[in-house]
Amino acid sequence: MPDLPTPKDAAEAALFSECWDAVLSYADLCTSGSTAANQLAREAFALGIQEARAADDGTARGAGRRSSRLPRIPLLLTAVRTTAAAWETEGQGHKLDPDLRLWLNSDKAWRYVGPPLSRPIALRGLRDMGESDATLLWLAEVEALPLRTVVRRQGLDPDASVEELNAVRGLFRDRCHRNHLDTPMSAECRSYVRLLDAVTRSPGADTPDDLSRHLATCVECAEAAACLRLHGGGLPAALAGGVIGWGGLAYLERRRRAAEVRLGAGHPDGPDPQGQAERAAAHKARLRRHGLLAAAVLVSGLALAASLMPFGGDSGTEAQSIPTDTTPVAGPGSSVPASGSPVTSAHPVSASPAPSGSDTPATGAHGDEKPDPEPQGTSSATAGTGGGETAKAGVCEVRYELVNQWPDGFQASVTFTSPAALDSWRVAWSFADGQHVDQMWDASVAQRGDRVTATAADYNRSVAAGSTVTFGFLASWEDTNAAPSGFTLNGQECTGS
Repeated sequence: MPDLPTPKDAAEAALFSECWDAVLSYADLCTSGSTAANQLAREAFALGIQEARAADDGTARGAGRRSSRLPRIPLLLTAVRTTAAAWETEGQGHKLDPDLRLWLNSDKAWRYVGPPLSRPIALRGLRDMGESDATLLWLAEVEALPLRTVVRRQGLDPDASVEELNAVRGLFRDRCHRNHLDTPMSAECRSYVRLLDAVTRSPGADTPDDLSRHLATCVECAEAAACLRLHGGGLPAALAGGVIGWGGLAYLERRRRAAEVRLGAGHPDGPDPQGQAERAAAHKARLRRHGLLAAAVLVSGLALAASLMPFGGDSGTEAQSIPTDTTPVAGPGSSVPASGSPVTSAHPVSASPAPSGSDTPATGAHGDEKPDPEPQGTSSATAGTGGGETAKAGVCEVRYELVNQWPDGFQASVTFTSPAALDSWRVAWSFADGQHVDQMWDASVAQRGDRVTATAADYNRSVAAGSTVTFGFLASWEDTNAAPSGFTLNGQECTGS
């Protein structure tokens, strides 16, 4: 398995980091496990970077090597598809996703390697654009990066970011229209070319019934319609599906979720400081209103309970309904009758009370009044067998893996297995050599000094008992890059390294 190429300089190292994230995300879709995904990503990354460098150096030759004109990320993603096809041919298809294997052995895959004029319209249109324009379009539409950031990276005016993107979209449409005209097609398809161009130009134009029926049965014309229709929000799907091929829509969804985790918002235009301030103020106002409402309901409830309380009744019932001034609210002992059955069944195997020095709580009636750092659902298991031993046996396991490293930067992944079901999770660890996390996917990151905390994303918040969760990150380092230590899951220590 080839090693990842070494960046030539700091600029290429930053580009490698961004590209590797995309390649690994698509490779994970194409394979049946994390080990195979890393292997496929490494081989495809090495192949794609080699082709890109050859094109940059002017050493690529041959009329059919137009793939070198793709932007860097889609070029590497097509290298993943090419490497997967090679695996299938070489007898390593068992490492791939079963649906991908079916696709690789169908006519759909042949279109991407067949004659250039038979390839998808989006792929041909993106290749025919200038590299900077094609890069801006791909990063903004498919990778869901903030538009102002993409425009600034291209050396353009951020204040004119929307105009720049609209101009690039129009250029892409023009290239796709030309490629559609050059495509060998039947007489019926040829008769709809002008009508298709006119209908897709206007947002309010209705599609005639005969053209609609034709688009429902002709794959090539339907692809062209998706690329020519810039309104309606279908352009990202047309780009991802046409350029990547199998798994394009799933990849698009992954990149949007990664952008939400990375940026804290799912909107591709990036953060809006003024809008965020207004939303934060509105949120605080709602919290204040809800707090006042809750306090009013609580006071009303207490007043009603006091008015309905029977006077001269059973003292035990009265003590449980409203605590007296001499009984602490959190002290359950005074409300337990001196005789009779126990209030709680925390010790079902024994009728005798727990020893005074035991870690097990004396009663479970008020267990929900105290925050419990352990996941809910484990208390019944610990009660009958001794809470200390069960907690040690049920500790989480974590594995830290250094995926790739280059001068002053590295990529790593963290995998943890939870012994119990979780509604949310938070993994923390400590670096020993001053490493700093720059980017994280499948989790949100916060770092204070050497202590790093990764918090669950919205889509992987719930974890079943015994399930495994993996997230990754990019970080910087100097001099030494030792593995981190002190891993915890929701505040509880984890085993492993």
